[in-house]
Amino acid sequence: MQALQIAASGMVAQQHNTEVVANNLANMNTSGYQRRRTEFHDLLYNQVARKDSVSSRAGDVVPSGVQQGHGVRLASIYRIAEQGNLQSTDNSFDLAIQGRGYFQVLLPNGDTAYTRAGAFQLNGQGQLVTQDGFTVQPGILIPPGAVDVTINATGEVLVKLDGATVPTNAGTLQITTFPNEAGLIALGDNLFRESRASGPANAGPPGSAGFGSVLQGFIETSNVDPVTEIAALIAAQRAYEMNSKVIQTADQMLAPSRN
Repeated sequence: MQALQIAASGMVAQQHNTEVVANNLANMNTSGYQRRRTEFHDLLYNQVARKDSVSSRAGDVVPSGVQQGHGVRLASIYRIAEQGNLQSTDNSFDLAIQGRGYFQVLLPNGDTAYTRAGAFQLNGQGQLVTQDGFTVQPGILIPPGAVDVTINATGEVLVKLDGATVPTNAGTLQITTFPNEAGLIALGDNLFRESRASGPANAGPPGSAGFGSVLQGFIETSNVDPVTEIAALIAAQRAYEMNSKVIQTADQMLAPSRN
């Protein structure tokens, strides 16, 4: 009786599905969060009678054969890199990317991480940093006497000093794209790391060909749709219950043999 193992694999798969949906809903208010989706594969098959094999009757070819499946397994948890909504904050250092790309962040160990969450601040030295204090790359230093900071769509940081009539360029932000954004490795804290699956990082100025533009005073919200996630949660629950029912039925069918 393979039904017990097959149904058990289905219950485990739906458990993973539910966990992914729960994580999406938990992060529906996380800036720059991109929702995940589960993908499944069917398991190996027993080839009782292979397709195209010769039948025992008059040498006819078996048209479809008999292939008995062994259930399902989790294949991947896919990240959907879809633009989230842009929410106005009126904060000079809140930045959102409209289009493709990630901000570059320098980690304490010297590695470069990437993020879509642009809720930036200034540290004690006037550097533009993340909420965890990681420096945004390339390093942007705001002078102490700045009375106004403007960051345009192409990433130029224009600083107006007290008493000056012409703003000063304090640097230009760069954003990074990847051949396969879904291949980035999530580090937590809204940060990602390059991997072989993502392909090499390609940095460039915002607004150029293939790169999104920067919006000052906006935050990109998560791309989680709670209605869609709740529907997916209900579907996963029903699938889990049906697999559980298969296990109960298989157990009842085996009951006479145990007596």
